[in-house]
Amino acid sequence: MVHLVRELLEARDRAGGGRPPGGGRIRSVRLVDPNPPGWGLAFGDRDPLLLCNTAAEINSLLPDRPADFVDHLREQGLEAGPLDCVPRARMAAYCHDRFDRARARARELGVEVRHVRGTAGSVTAGPAGHRVRLADGRELRADEVVVATGVRRPRVPDGFAPFQDHPRYLDSPYPAARIRQRLPAGSKVLVLGSHQSAIDAALLLCRDGHRATLTSPSGLLPAVRVSLASPVRAFPPLEGLARLDPADPLLEERVLRCAVESVRLLSRVPLRRQTSRAADPLQRLREETALVERGDLAWPGIMVALMEALIALGPSLPAGRMEALLSRFAGLTGRYVTAMTSRNARRLLAHAESGALRLAGSYPRSVAFEDGAWRVERPGAAPERFDYAVNATGFLPPTLCWNRDGTGLYLDAPPGAGAAVDRLEADLRVRRGPGAPPERIWVVGVGTHVRVPFSNLLGNVVRQAGQVARELAGARVPV
Repeated sequence: MVHLVRELLEARDRAGGGRPPGGGRIRSVRLVDPNPPGWGLAFGDRDPLLLCNTAAEINSLLPDRPADFVDHLREQGLEAGPLDCVPRARMAAYCHDRFDRARARARELGVEVRHVRGTAGSVTAGPAGHRVRLADGRELRADEVVVATGVRRPRVPDGFAPFQDHPRYLDSPYPAARIRQRLPAGSKVLVLGSHQSAIDAALLLCRDGHRATLTSPSGLLPAVRVSLASPVRAFPPLEGLARLDPADPLLEERVLRCAVESVRLLSRVPLRRQTSRAADPLQRLREETALVERGDLAWPGIMVALMEALIALGPSLPAGRMEALLSRFAGLTGRYVTAMTSRNARRLLAHAESGALRLAGSYPRSVAFEDGAWRVERPGAAPERFDYAVNATGFLPPTLCWNRDGTGLYLDAPPGAGAAVDRLEADLRVRRGPGAPPERIWVVGVGTHVRVPFSNLLGNVVRQAGQVARELAGARVPV
């Protein structure tokens, strides 16, 4: 939203301060969000233990100023380097600050930018424009609508569907204050998941004196790296991904080959020596942390470039092909694209060595709440009892759905609730069906997952916001 407002104002300036190309005039921009701008679900958490997983150098909201986030941190008196992973609250504060600056600039130009506290549920199109209905029943009218909802619905882990409202079940580790407020000291906690959200949950629980057991179907922890940082050089093999034949039955193998060839441009050390093959996840964590600390890893250097290359490839693939491609590499993306920081890896190892943290060898076969505790049975293990269960399996991407007569668009309906928007064209505008004209509704960010893989990558979101802002600034109707 910050970049969207900024682009709108720049387009207004280029058009002489009043009329952007196309003859329209921007009168107002309203941001509908239950949280203050920038302070979202996970990245709006003020707990200092929760770190960004990305380097500060790739967290700029302004594409023409890639060092903007680092500059902001230093303006706040923090000696943050480009590769540092800072507390997420710092990122939220940065977003809020840039929003305030954009709003002040808008005020100078006579454009009202207003934050409406609430959650948008649906958009209804009609001859008089759009009606945006909020969860509390309020309605807003708008000529143009941008859907940038992020994620809100936690995934439901296997076996826990009947327990979503149970008082001893937390549907997410966020906000972290819930763990402090709801769990008595010294609780024995089952954490469902083993990726980034589960790592957050484990670190929070162990720090606060609880005992945590992580369990997931894969039993795998993410790999380890310093941070997700900018590419250090160009990678011709990855640049060639966009030219691959979408119908090639060997597409997956060719993508993998391009990635391996790119790693070899950074190091001649074979990939097998840049990873651990240990079967035990904690031993693997120790070995991969040691590889990072010795400086023996090259593969993290291609990750942003690889994601960008797959984002560029995505639109050329027929429906379902990108999903199949990502499914083929789910193990790799789950471990390496979303690898944890070495700082968090060291924290996990310390908790494991103290006995506060352990990893279960298998996922629960059955679960029940009996006599004041969770009773969990796992294959090949004796039944265990836990005081609390914390769901850390992540969040579902938003699902946009049309109602039956096609007049209303639900912004995050459960699957099967209507005709899902399962494809977006290059203009990122919603259509009522194949071949239908575009609506005056755009999608930006994670909601574009039906078209774009890794749709939450910040660089991708910033590009999308700029594209949509330029289109809106040239529209013939007010925003």
